[in-house]
Parts: sequence; C-alpha cells; structure tokens
Amino acid sequence: MRTRYRHRLLACATAALLGGAGALMTPTTAQAANLLTNPGFETGTLGGWSCSGSTGSVVSTPVHGGTRALAGAASASDTARCAQTVSVQPNTQYSLSAWVRGSYTYLGVEGGTSTWTGSAADWKQLTVSFTTGASQQSAQIYLHGWYGQGTYYADDVSLDGPGGTDDTQAPSAPGAPHATGTTATSVSLAWSAATDNVGVTGYDVYRDGTLVTSVTGTTATVGGLAPSTAYRFTVRAKDRAGNVSPDSAPLTVTTGEGSGNGDRFVQAAPYLYLGWGNPPSPTEVMQATGIKWYTMAFVLAQNGCNPAWDSQRPLKGGSDEAAIKAIRAAGGDIVPSIGGWSGNKLGPNCSTTEALAGAYQKVIDAYDLKAIDIDIENTDEFENAAVQDRILGALKTVKQNNPGLRTIVTIPTLNTGPNSWGNRLIERAQALGADIDNFTIMPFNFGGQADMYGNTVKATEGLKAKLVSTFGWTDQQAYNHIGISGMNDSSDAGEVTTAQIWTQIRDWANAHDLGRLAFWAVNRDRPAWQFTSITAGFTG
Repeated sequence: MRTRYRHRLLACATAALLGGAGALMTPTTAQAANLLTNPGFETGTLGGWSCSGSTGSVVSTPVHGGTRALAGAASASDTARCAQTVSVQPNTQYSLSAWVRGSYTYLGVEGGTSTWTGSAADWKQLTVSFTTGASQQSAQIYLHGWYGQGTYYADDVSLDGPGGTDDTQAPSAPGAPHATGTTATSVSLAWSAATDNVGVTGYDVYRDGTLVTSVTGTTATVGGLAPSTAYRFTVRAKDRAGNVSPDSAPLTVTTGEGSGNGDRFVQAAPYLYLGWGNPPSPTEVMQATGIKWYTMAFVLAQNGCNPAWDSQRPLKGGSDEAAIKAIRAAGGDIVPSIGGWSGNKLGPNCSTTEALAGAYQKVIDAYDLKAIDIDIENTDEFENAAVQDRILGALKTVKQNNPGLRTIVTIPTLNTGPNSWGNRLIERAQALGADIDNFTIMPFNFGGQADMYGNTVKATEGLKAKLVSTFGWTDQQAYNHIGISGMNDSSDAGEVTTAQIWTQIRDWANAHDLGRLAFWAVNRDRPAWQFTSITAGFTG
C-alpha cells in the first residue's frame, strides 16, 4: 500500500498549495449548477467522458440513480481513469461529488484536491471542493480505481458552480485523417487529436461536405457507402462551449469493388428463441429495426436421432414454422441453431455420420434452408473428438447434397482465441474437407469484469491467426470466414456489453469484412430493440 499512501499525500499537498494560492484573493461563491456533460451516464454512452485504455463502459446494473452508471475496469496496469474537462471561472469555489462503489475509488480535479474510499460495498458519496486559480478557465475532473483492485462503479457525478462564460476560442484543426480499413460499403478513419484552451469534447466527420457521424474519440467508421466509389472526408473538432475548429486536411478514399463480395456469405442474425422469455413478434421487430435474418434456437434430438424444436415441438405445423413463414413473408429469413449448451443434442444421439447427416437433411427439407448453424458446446459435443468428427462429416455430406447451402459452426472461445478443442475442430474441418463457410465464436463468459470490446477483438484475431495457419488463407480470407456471436447487456459471468460497446464491435467487424454477427438474444433486447438495431447495421 506504500504507493497508494504516497498518492494520497501528494494529492493532499497539492490541495494545500492551491488553498494557499486562493487565500491571496477572496474567491467567488459558486452558484449551484452541474457543469458536467452526461453526469449520470443516462445517454447509455461515455459521451463527454474520456477513459484510459478503453477501460470505461456504461452499465445498467448496479446503478445509484436512473438506469445507467459508469464501470471502470481497473487492471494490474491501468487504473481505469475516466475524465472530463469543463469550462470554469477564475478565482471561484466549486464542489465536486460522485456516488461510487468498489475498492479504492478516487474522485478529484487534475492538479488539485482529491478524495477516495478504500472500500464501498454499497453506494457511497465522495465530495471535494476546490477554488480555481486567478486566471484558470478550465478544470479536468476525474474518477479512477487502483491497480489490481478490480472494477469500480460511479454514478450521478456533479460539479456545482458557474460555468465559464468567455470561451470563444475554437479548437485547432484535427490532424489529417487516414483510412484504417476499407470495404465495398464502409471506410474506417483515424486522425490525431485537436487541441483547445479548455478541452476538446468531440469530433464531427463529414463525407463530401455532409455531416455523417459524431464521435468522442479519434476514430470512426462510416458505412452505407456504394462500392467502387470515391468519397472525400474531413473532420472538425468541437469544445464544450460549442466552438468548432476549421476542417482537417481532406482525405479521398475509394471503396472496394462490390463484385468481390458477391459470392461471400454475410449474415446479421441475432438469436430468436420461441421456447423462452416471452418471445416477441419477429415481424414487429423486423419493422422496428430493419433486421432481416434471425438465428432461431434450438433444434435438438427427440426420441433418438429425430430433430425437433427444444426436443418437443415438431418441425412442421407448429409455432416455429408459422414464425418462419411470417419472417419470410416480411422479406427476411432464418438460420436454425442446431445444438446449444443444454438438452439432448443430435450429435451424440445420432450414432453415425450418415444418420446425423440425415437428421440435418430433415431440417433443411422442412424449411428449404439457405444455411444451417451447428452450435457446438459443452462436453457432449465440443469436448468429444468422435462427435466433433461426426458433425463435420455430416456437414460435408449435406453441403454436397444441397448446392448453395451455407454451413456455420458456432463454438466457445478464450479471450485469446480458440482453446485446444476449438483448435482441434478447425484442424479436423481442414483434414476432412468439411468446407465450413463460417466459424463463429462466442466471446463472453471470460470471467470477471472483462473488457468486452478488447477481448472480443483479441479473441477474433486469435481465431483469424488459427484459420490462416490451418487453411493457408490470407488474413482477409480468414476474416471473411469468421463470425461473432455476443451477449447483450450482462453475460452469465456478469460481464456487461453496452450498446456503445456492441456498436464498436459491429463497426470493427464491418471494417474487417467479417462474415457474420449475432447476439443472444432478441428476447432480452427490450424494450427498444437497441442491440437488434445495431446488429442490423452489420454489412460485412
């Protein structure tokens, strides 16, 4: 604890110095007004805040007030510092407060006073006050945890006092943007940060002179573009007072050829489960979100090697077939998820490759399917070498017997990529010539308060490397054969994927031309279908 004690002494010493400086003049008394942007994180984003190393996220539980709060995932190498710069008046008193939970959570003002709590099992309010210097026009307030102490939470942050009234200085122009990824329908951009006398709060990205997106960081992905088309991009910075910078230097980027993706398998298909969780009307969700595909769960074994929904409902004549007909009538389609974590699976219950291929064929014939997804989990299928080979052999058979059919395998993953069983499955797919179209990973349940964006990217990159080494593909060919199946909001392990994080994951998947995006589940995406709408923006 020696380092932590030193940190506290330095903060106290700095506060004493500021207090001494302030004593030379009589400070103005602050009038109560919260100067912070997004103080309760109710926007569902980190808008207005900047967190170190992508450690900050917005969660729906626990919260102190409203429906959202900040989660800072402190690690052994990062305190998860989240800060915001505001315009203030010189020689004026301000009061800063926040409600926090967690071990060793700090609240303070840069260059000034701070306070902290060593342990807060429930919400606890931290409060500090400070006086600005004689010529001070901005203040940066911050929250952070401590090395190795785990995730802290913060909510209802308040900085009370009068805002600065004389900030008329615009930020400098951002650095010239450059392209970090290009597809037939999207361009990913990055640029160096602008500077400002008070602080930059965000950036506006323009395409051919039209505003297309606003971000708080220095990267953005612009979608909805036409193939083989040149676009001109510029970026402007803005500060809290609304001052806007000049345009950055322009960048002209030409999107990829549309014909190159013509034969690619691309699918945005969140899970829909009619056997659980007050299932919504799939057509109403389609109309509200623009989603076209669903991954329908789960086809299991009934009385041996016979496929049925949840081992109970028949393939034909029931609610599942009625839903599929309605989805198709509305211009959509489905891919069945065969397997899953629990229940009686076809893989172990069908004793031969031929029998299993026959069971898959029954599902294909029942709905004239364009694709099937085999969700291989748990010890009965994923961690069983004979069943792995049986599934891959059956997929090879049905693909040969059904020209144009796309095959997907969905597997669990480590945060670094497939585990030994996942690596084996990929190697056997190559050895058996199974010709799998898409390997989808489920990047969640890593344990603890994981960095869901960072770990998803790292897991996907691990899968990409394995596909490259096994099949001899290029990086881009491997990305084209990869899918991500996430979990909206809280996972089984308590990890939280916010709408903002899911948008980041989707944009990264678009920028790298991945083949599939799904999440569990539409049933849980209430009341606004926010994750489904985000997923509908996946274009591969």
